[in-house]
Amino acid sequence: MPTPPHALGRSLRAWRVARRVKQAHAAEVLGVSQATVSRWESGAQVPSPREAGRLADLLAARPGSDADRALLDLVESSSERVHLICDLSHRLLAASPSRGREWGLPKEDLIGASLWRYASAAIVAAEAGLGEAGWYEPLAPALTVETGPNGSNAVPIRPGRMDWTRLRLSDGRFARLVRTHGLPPVPRNGL
Repeated sequence: MPTPPHALGRSLRAWRVARRVKQAHAAEVLGVSQATVSRWESGAQVPSPREAGRLADLLAARPGSDADRALLDLVESSSERVHLICDLSHRLLAASPSRGREWGLPKEDLIGASLWRYASAAIVAAEAGLGEAGWYEPLAPALTVETGPNGSNAVPIRPGRMDWTRLRLSDGRFARLVRTHGLPPVPRNGL
């Protein structure tokens, strides 16, 4: 998983606070002690790979409120080349029609699937530097990522620029709004 284990603790704390979940209850749900949850949240301890997997499952973005649905509707009706993913799992939550037309697969087939396998080398490098850029802080800065091609026909990425904005959903989980700029898109099937 691309999210660094230390960032999961910060995300867990944000999720708990937004949902008013006590550390003891989170510990019970995750099958660990309250002290372990406290150490994860403070950064004093990094979750094991198995624990990180359980945390990622718990924290994966699941837009459920009316406000979250309105955000998805705005993305899906946008004229910009934009999509929304779960910030932890990179699962596609929504995409604009202009963004979907760039893909070799129908947008409907990609909803709920992780787009991480289509990441360019530049996106992988940018993801590795998110912690240093303050991405996991309470007021995360928007970031601009310069990217090159990924060589995929299914979800092609062309050289250009992507703007990433981290958004907290109503339940405390996080999504990432991705706006694509750069060379004009090449519609799938040359249409």
